[in-house]
Amino acid sequence: MSASGSDRTERLHGLDALRGGAMLLGVVLHASMSFIPAPVWIVADDQQSVWAGVLFFGIHLFRMATFFLLAGLFAHTMLGRRGIGGFLKDRFIRIGGPLGVFWTPVMAAIIAVLIWNAVRQAAGAPMGPPPPPPTYTWLTIPLTHLWFLWVLMLFSVAAVILRAPFAALDRSGGRGRAVDRLVALFAAPWGPLILAAPLAVALWVEPNWVPFFGIPTPDHGLAPNLPATVGFGVAFGFGFLLDRRRHLLARLEAWAPVSLGLAVGAGAALLMLAGGPGPSIVPLTDPTTKAMAAVALGVATYASAFTAVGLALRFFSGHSAVRRYLADASYWVYIVHLPLVMAAQVLVQDWTAPWPVKLTVVAGGVLVVSIASYELLIRHSFMGRWLNGRRVPWRREPDAERVPAE
Repeated sequence: MSASGSDRTERLHGLDALRGGAMLLGVVLHASMSFIPAPVWIVADDQQSVWAGVLFFGIHLFRMATFFLLAGLFAHTMLGRRGIGGFLKDRFIRIGGPLGVFWTPVMAAIIAVLIWNAVRQAAGAPMGPPPPPPTYTWLTIPLTHLWFLWVLMLFSVAAVILRAPFAALDRSGGRGRAVDRLVALFAAPWGPLILAAPLAVALWVEPNWVPFFGIPTPDHGLAPNLPATVGFGVAFGFGFLLDRRRHLLARLEAWAPVSLGLAVGAGAALLMLAGGPGPSIVPLTDPTTKAMAAVALGVATYASAFTAVGLALRFFSGHSAVRRYLADASYWVYIVHLPLVMAAQVLVQDWTAPWPVKLTVVAGGVLVVSIASYELLIRHSFMGRWLNGRRVPWRREPDAERVPAE
């Protein structure tokens, strides 16, 4: 069904598919990094190509902003259904809980892979003394790829805090209607141009911004950097308010081709300003070039998110058991994939095969292993209820005919 026929009580299968697909793309994103011809990753493959950098750039450009837009929309839906208490309880259990439980084993697995890779690279030669253990503070603690859960928790709590006084002061609903009209203004091809402004300013004042990496990843410390807070916060807030007028999703669907053209144009401009397909990891210093790149990234970020939402609604709105399964599995895949990707990169880094073959082996192997572990360990256990809100029994009871009691 098209988004124009949806209401707030209907499950948006297209957006479920988009959320799951974007999470699974994280495997491809991280798998591609060892093939980028620049020191951007801790595992460097023998086979490298600028096209691996283009692949990384394209995925990274839209993926996280799309995540946060969807997260904001679904957060508003849940808040309306469960109330503040139920909403916060769900967020702390299903987002805060996995972050607290899985951070330590994920970090330990990453360190183990790093040690293994160092031993392999030494090839039997004497190794120097290990570096001193790092001292972490709340400003430097490495969140790894699980930073998304931490930032999403912050945004969820902030949404509740900011919504309360607005709702208390808007008894007549007039301010709410004004906000709805503003959201309707943004849900159009020119919306990304407006939404891009705060992010562009935040990027321009960031002294060490490297355009190739898009919005700086807030993976170190419990205080997200300014561009990430602004860029992802705008996406989350827009999605949160968009749910108030869910029929506007049909507008994003209708304008998806225009948004796609805007995203491709702005993204290509950003790539050129960032140094071209051969990635430059040096911060921009020229103020004019930096300002142009900041605007291009802001426009490309939100235009690509609008495009992803619109295309998902257009092509994936029907129910699909396969897409629903992958959407359910994607959360677990997201949690466990990074050390698996790194281990697979270490295994293949000396192969003589072309980099697309090695990328396929890494990404495909990790997906097979992580989805298999989801099926065997998560989906049918209490952890399925914890992560996905439901536990699927191994076997459904057949609808057997019952013998009437005599």
